[in-house]
Amino acid sequence: MIKTVEAPDSGYRFIPGVSQYSAGVGALPGFALERVRFTNPVPLRQGFEKIAQVLKAAGRPLSAFAACELRSPAPFTESGFVSFNAEYTGFLKEWGVMRDGADNPVARSNVCPKIDPPSTPSFYAFTYSVVAANAPASFVVAGSGEAPEGKGNYRDHAVRLGDISPAAMLEKAKWVLGEMERRMGAFGGDWSQLTATQLYTVHDIFPFIESELGKRGIFRQGLTWHLNRPPVQDLEYEMDCRRVLTERVIEV
Repeated sequence: MIKTVEAPDSGYRFIPGVSQYSAGVGALPGFALERVRFTNPVPLRQGFEKIAQVLKAAGRPLSAFAACELRSPAPFTESGFVSFNAEYTGFLKEWGVMRDGADNPVARSNVCPKIDPPSTPSFYAFTYSVVAANAPASFVVAGSGEAPEGKGNYRDHAVRLGDISPAAMLEKAKWVLGEMERRMGAFGGDWSQLTATQLYTVHDIFPFIESELGKRGIFRQGLTWHLNRPPVQDLEYEMDCRRVLTERVIEV
């Protein structure tokens, strides 16, 4: 069983992951997770400012910030990804969400649109906790590509590196689907409970869309396929998923 940790003053627990993000978050009893999407990507600094405004208006502390979905101009090199993560986590440290010596509690996806990408890393959506007595369970599973995290780099551990043949894409998808199942299981979740599943790739998924995604019941609530690449060069397939019962859109 994957361990989860309660984030201080947050209303949620999380799966410890890597320094730049947790592997997922789940609302504590008496709380629920809510998701907000922006109509257009909002650059990183301005995005944090807008998120702070939403949290303040909801009467929630900055520590209620639970998850985010980012959009970047193009896949990073390994070293470029390290530099970006240092910038991103710097904001979390300023907020007191990421505390010295403690794991980063905030789940994250960060992907790169093939069409009309933003000019700078930006927020697409975010999730935060609210007080909600007797609320049903809610959770967000962070994005994962086809390589384990925390290994020092992605390239040396990626499934079928450099291979985008149908057989290789199937193997990549199976690995990522397994990681989604492992993470949601930490919150007692499974495919039947999800309210949304998102897939990010620019490659053909139709050879296995029924045999692998369909058999898991993903199409009960539908699949959102973004024509996006994972955030690091050499990765080809990423997914995230969630059980969030309240979502809204903010025009920007």
